[in-house]
Amino acid sequence: MTSADRDQQRVAAARAYVDALVSHDPSAVSLHPDCTRVEFGLRTGRNGPHIARSLARGPQFRLIHRVSDFTATVDGHSVTTRYVVHVRPRTLRLGAPVSETFVVDEENRIRAIVARFGLPRPYLAPHAQQ
Repeated sequence: MTSADRDQQRVAAARAYVDALVSHDPSAVSLHPDCTRVEFGLRTGRNGPHIARSLARGPQFRLIHRVSDFTATVDGHSVTTRYVVHVRPRTLRLGAPVSETFVVDEENRIRAIVARFGLPRPYLAPHAQQ
């Protein structure tokens, strides 16, 4: 397996998590049992099963109806993603910037997630901001 293949698999692991923010279905997310999630220095996910339950039923994620502008960079086992989450109510067209770093192990399981995000603000797609 090439380095590029490993990078693609690590990005796919992170992308599965981001997709689950919208679908609320964590079945495709490969979380290590000891995975943790930290937001702004505070632990918000204590282990893999807890994080999966939060993705499925957490009220904080139920507000998310779409993700856009997804980018990812890989540095070894770390995948840093940047994207915009679009939150309800849809009529307000609110989006919040998110930056998350995922540590992905050799088995492509997410071991750790570190998240930072901004406040939701009126959002125009980049092509509409002219």
